[in-house]
Amino acid sequence: MRLSELAKRLACRLEGDGALEVSNVAGIEEAGAGDLTFFANPRYTSMLRQTRATAIILGFDVPDAPCAMLRTSSPYLAFADAVGLFMQNVQPPIGIHSLASIASDAEIGEDVSIGPFVVVESGAHIGKGTVICPHVSVGHGSVIGDDCLIHAHASIRERVIIGNRVILQNGAVIGSDGFGFARREDGSHKKIPQSGQVIVEDNVEVGANTTIDRPSIGETRVGAGTKIDNLVQVAHGVSIGRHVLLASQVGIAGSTTLEDKVVLAGQVGVAGHLKIGRAARASAQTGIPSTVAAGSFVSGYPAIENRDWLKSSVIFKRLPELKRKVLSLEKRIAELEELLGEISGNKKT
Repeated sequence: MRLSELAKRLACRLEGDGALEVSNVAGIEEAGAGDLTFFANPRYTSMLRQTRATAIILGFDVPDAPCAMLRTSSPYLAFADAVGLFMQNVQPPIGIHSLASIASDAEIGEDVSIGPFVVVESGAHIGKGTVICPHVSVGHGSVIGDDCLIHAHASIRERVIIGNRVILQNGAVIGSDGFGFARREDGSHKKIPQSGQVIVEDNVEVGANTTIDRPSIGETRVGAGTKIDNLVQVAHGVSIGRHVLLASQVGIAGSTTLEDKVVLAGQVGVAGHLKIGRAARASAQTGIPSTVAAGSFVSGYPAIENRDWLKSSVIFKRLPELKRKVLSLEKRIAELEELLGEISGNKKT
């Protein structure tokens, strides 16, 4: 694609030869002739000056690069659009594969693609333009909206409601039973039936092998625009707001609420029956045992303000040394107190 055309499609300001051709996208370190790359992180400033790419996407306030430049206020977003332009998607054929099992009363919309070994149970509804890859299971009475992409081996349990333009990656499980058991007098446990509902709103993406559980009563809900990474556990009765980001291995216990635009980095654990306020953030491996205020940035366990955590973490490795100093000071203070006591006794005599 010519740079002039690319700049137009990405809404960037072109600085350089618009007749140059680019055919691929690549990272700034690997990019070469014919490649388009981007610069959005100051850590890569040295690579910016040395890039061999044919063109680069960068901000308006960034120094010139030794190649053609596409200037924009959001380089990373523009690069994401560029990747979409150059990526070659393989479109599955429209229709139902002969090896799929579709209940006679299931409703299948127009232009749907259903692959081999898919099971769609009674009363389910599949919206128009949705793609369901091989080995997917769609439970009784579940609803999948329009233009969704359900990758292989995803499992959508009974009565789940999925909105439009939702992506489920391989092995995602939506509507699995919540972890609910009542303790008997003899110490054994009786399973509490999990009859609630799971609702996934529009434009959500759920990562591979992520599980979103149903509650015994009520609902588990994932708000529109939320993006969930691989290996995330969303427990029964959790309410996730709009445009939330959950990185890999996050675990959220039952009946907790995440308000809009919350960001939880990898391996964050959140206890149950809490509220994580709007736009709050937690750094990797944070443990959250109590409610977090809106706009907060927390770290560590138990979670505290990030700045306090950073100050504390500097001290952690010095704790053995500080302990020795404290013990030494305590010993010296005791000796001085003893000496002062002797001096005071001598004065009295």
